[in-house]
Amino acid sequence: MSIAAPPQIAPPRPNSPIYLDNQATTRCDPRVLAVMLPYFTEQYGNPHSVEHVMGLTAEAAVEAAREQVAALIGAEAREVVFTSGATESNNIAIKGAARFAHSMGDERRRIVTVATEHKCVLESVADLAAEGFEPVLLPVGADGLLDPEVLRAALAEPTLLVSVMAVNNETGVVQDIPALAAIAKQAGALFHTDAAQAVGKIRLDVTGWKVDLLSLSGHKIYGPKGVGALFVRRRPRVRLTPLFSGGGQERGLRSGTLAPPLVVGLGEACRLAGLEMDEERARLAGLRARLLERLRAGVPEVAVNGSMDYRVPGNLNLTFPAATAQQLMAANPELYVSTGSACSSAEIEPSYVLRALGLTDEQAARSLRIGIGRFTSAAEIDYAAAALAAAGAHASAEA
Repeated sequence: MSIAAPPQIAPPRPNSPIYLDNQATTRCDPRVLAVMLPYFTEQYGNPHSVEHVMGLTAEAAVEAAREQVAALIGAEAREVVFTSGATESNNIAIKGAARFAHSMGDERRRIVTVATEHKCVLESVADLAAEGFEPVLLPVGADGLLDPEVLRAALAEPTLLVSVMAVNNETGVVQDIPALAAIAKQAGALFHTDAAQAVGKIRLDVTGWKVDLLSLSGHKIYGPKGVGALFVRRRPRVRLTPLFSGGGQERGLRSGTLAPPLVVGLGEACRLAGLEMDEERARLAGLRARLLERLRAGVPEVAVNGSMDYRVPGNLNLTFPAATAQQLMAANPELYVSTGSACSSAEIEPSYVLRALGLTDEQAARSLRIGIGRFTSAAEIDYAAAALAAAGAHASAEA
């Protein structure tokens, strides 16, 4: 007579929540907060008021931060334009490039992007259709990667702009941006990349990669929310039409008074990322391997969505064999994870990113995004693995 194995029991609930949603946002590093605080209090000058010392002090802090951002991505400081975040940067890059080219009489209307891009890229491209541009969405493979030959074929027709995300916000899959940018340049198209999920996680070199435009956000790299940047190449010069009018700040591309505390925080976050990235990548990769191994011990059928070979080390996107993401999260309210789904009218929609990888709606509903970050401990990983495995195994037994 066989004896059934006892169900896995998760360890006691922790005293505080375990945050594993670092693709959505990150905790502001205390070291970043420390350099920001003086610019909320003692050094509160307007960086554009250069007639007095307080304004000049703020301006100097902003320019030092610009140097720090540029250093992290391999750019010149004067190629960095501060924005409110990657969503604004993406809008300026895509709409600005298209509208400027049109104003100069450029007859190209084709704008190529990828089905798995962030919504702000997809919507920016879609908005331009109403202005006479032709959006083209390219598919990805089951691994989440864009085949370079698919891009090459799309560029057989004259194309104005190509926009490809460097690292996907749901799957963590890393595109071969140098190769894709080279194909775009051979076809005479501008190349933009949304690097919000890549900055601070992989080494970037906009100069060597021949990228024309790159977007980033502070809150994805342990900096403050509400600040980001857009890299705009100077040689050869990329020209953009600004989204709105104002005093002409930020090379005329992003008018409005900059917020020195946020800009300084972004700069410090970039500085720390540059110093600590390699060590952090190794630590996160170890934690991810530990989590996946322990999860699979309890739920062998759990599947990873997207390439494991081309992926940032802190990300796992997993499909469970029976439990839905909502069931897993309801069983473990102390675990802060996400589905990666878009919410509309209080109804959770299946992830369009996972559907683009070939998952069915039902499979996408059983998928969780787990984002391991700078402040995640090994003990938290062990708890999360045991808790999710217990909930997943219970659902499989009930199925």
